[in-house]
Amino acid sequence: MQRRLVRVLASQGIPQFHICRVLGIDGKTLRKHFRRELDIGGARLEASLALRLLNIASGKDATALKAVIFLLRARFGWSPYLPPSR
Repeated sequence: MQRRLVRVLASQGIPQFHICRVLGIDGKTLRKHFRRELDIGGARLEASLALRLLNIASGKDATALKAVIFLLRARFGWSPYLPPSR
């Protein structure tokens, strides 16, 4: 029951400090006994945010353009400050 709760809370972006308060344990104990659940929850959150950003980027307005630029910079290392590749 606690493992599922930690996984769900982590997947919703709830900070570890708050998860500790819900479970009544400290951060070190949380990370020691629930490392896998924290990792899985974090991965699910990242995947859902990436999917949401990709959906926004598929639009045709200024927000979509900003989302595409952000994705290219964050995921693929694009930068306006790098010299062009030859």
